[in-house]
Amino acid sequence: MNNNMSRIFKKRSSERGFTLIEIMIVLTLLGLIGTFAVTNYMKSQREGYIRSTKILMQQLKTALDDYYRTCNSYPNTGQGMAALISKPGDSTCKDYDPNGYIQGKKVPQDPWGHDFIYICDDGKHLTLKSLGPDGKEGEGNISLEDL
Repeated sequence: MNNNMSRIFKKRSSERGFTLIEIMIVLTLLGLIGTFAVTNYMKSQREGYIRSTKILMQQLKTALDDYYRTCNSYPNTGQGMAALISKPGDSTCKDYDPNGYIQGKKVPQDPWGHDFIYICDDGKHLTLKSLGPDGKEGEGNISLEDL
């Protein structure tokens, strides 16, 4: 029996565990893989938001064009895109669609939660843009010209 006990202890002492260096290498590799995955996810999400913004802007432009065909002008800057939901009080449009030109009770925002910028001073030419991810004027803006 004493011989069996010494064999068990001898076997256990000869088994080798992981060293601190090996554990640190594995943790470092897992950290690098995690960083790579999160970076790719964030990039994909940003690209998806940009695509969604462009699609939404195309839909808004279509609704604005429908308004133009009915009323012979785009809503002015003061009326804004709210004119696509309900007839503005100062509108001279006689054939305004009573159901509006977009569904819903409010003008949609871009995927980052910012209002679209709409400008139309002459009733014929309009500017429609999103301020993009940072919500600031400048680089990263998305406009109709980008579609």
